[in-house]
Amino acid sequence: MTFVVTENCIACKYTDCVSACPVDCFYEGENMLVIDPDGCIDCGVCEPECPASAILADTHEDAEPWISFNSKYAKLWPVITTIREPLPTADAQDGIPGKLHTVFSEQPATQEA
Repeated sequence: MTFVVTENCIACKYTDCVSACPVDCFYEGENMLVIDPDGCIDCGVCEPECPASAILADTHEDAEPWISFNSKYAKLWPVITTIREPLPTADAQDGIPGKLHTVFSEQPATQEA
């Protein structure tokens, strides 16, 4: 079992989960995070840390489409190991459905100097 980041992270990108992860398995896109399923050790400490409740166990009924999604983007995006400020849109976008098809960006995060 592993954990996956789901649609509610899009346009929020809270990073509280990153500091909780003992194996640095979060990867950062322009407007969301994903978990590398090959690196996740299934400890579950990230799930309660997400203010947007965007992290689910891969066994959750809503997780299925996000397993391959997380795997795909973990291979394309840079690892993130430090907490950053959430996106300015985070509070307004938390809980908005349909973000995958309206605001999701495939672009990797730009690395801060």
